[in-house]
Amino acid sequence: MKKLDYKSAGVDIDAGNQAVDLIKSKVKSTFTKNVLTGIGSFGSLYDLKPILQKYDNPVLVQSIDGVGTKTIIAKKMKKYDTIGIDLLSAAANDILVMGARPLTFLDYIANDKLDPLIIKEIIDGMVSACKDSGVSLVGGETAEMPDVYLTGEHDLVGVITGVVEKKKIITGEKIQHGDVVLGLPSSGLHTNGFSLARKIFFEYGGYSISDNIDELDKSVGLTLLEPHTNYTNHVFSLLNKSIPINGIAHITGGGLVENIPRILPNNCAVEIIDNSWPILSVFKVMQSIGNVSLDEMYRAFNMGIGMVFIVNPDNMDEIILNLKPLTEVFHIGNVIKGVNEVVFK
Repeated sequence: MKKLDYKSAGVDIDAGNQAVDLIKSKVKSTFTKNVLTGIGSFGSLYDLKPILQKYDNPVLVQSIDGVGTKTIIAKKMKKYDTIGIDLLSAAANDILVMGARPLTFLDYIANDKLDPLIIKEIIDGMVSACKDSGVSLVGGETAEMPDVYLTGEHDLVGVITGVVEKKKIITGEKIQHGDVVLGLPSSGLHTNGFSLARKIFFEYGGYSISDNIDELDKSVGLTLLEPHTNYTNHVFSLLNKSIPINGIAHITGGGLVENIPRILPNNCAVEIIDNSWPILSVFKVMQSIGNVSLDEMYRAFNMGIGMVFIVNPDNMDEIILNLKPLTEVFHIGNVIKGVNEVVFK
């Protein structure tokens, strides 16, 4: 009888070791002096004392997020260098809305069969995004699980940790009637709505990833892989200058309709101004191909707005001026009397 080993059961330990060797130096390049361990230890050690000394009452803020079925597009394209960017950006944005500065990131990559070169490609993008945000990629995990995942599929998850001064936590409780809603543009779908997007393009539209559509400036595949915008520098360009922000919302799954109410006081609603920002072509194309209602589009996608600031109108001009070197800013709505909802004007 043939002797069995772990590799014959579908798990290649040597491939895992090769993947670690390929990414070790790149990951180390994200380390600050606060990181006390490298890849290979059972846990990551991060020295908080030098950071916490800068705070009177530091609060740790953590979030976990994934890339979702955008990984299927990466597989179709055989292009994995952007989904690591997506993962870091999505997680960072989720804690930015509370005013937290991102510090560390942990990633988890699972698949049916580990390919060291694909792991390296994913981590290369993640490392780039970490550096742009001043985040240390302090550890991660690769899991090879045949029969759990379909052939060639990947699952990508990350945990981010940040810190914020307790008295400076942004909760939305200061939002009041008469505040203005400012929107920062997204770069595309970000990491949301891909199950619907895939159905629209590949089933209803009959397109392939390499097809070009007149309204899009790149192929369908590259359009869908456009990386998630990271708003770290945008948020801290304001917070570092102590410009008050009453509320911030990351526009993820659920769009403006579901995410803005998460930060609204119970006596407030937001009225969105129609045509107050340019809807990205990809959303117009998808709505047309799939015959999707406008209401459903606004619930499934960000529609071109990736982050929202709710601010006092007296601060609006100063905020726009500070953000202009980094991004366009659109006045997309106003806070009105209502019950925790988004309505369209």
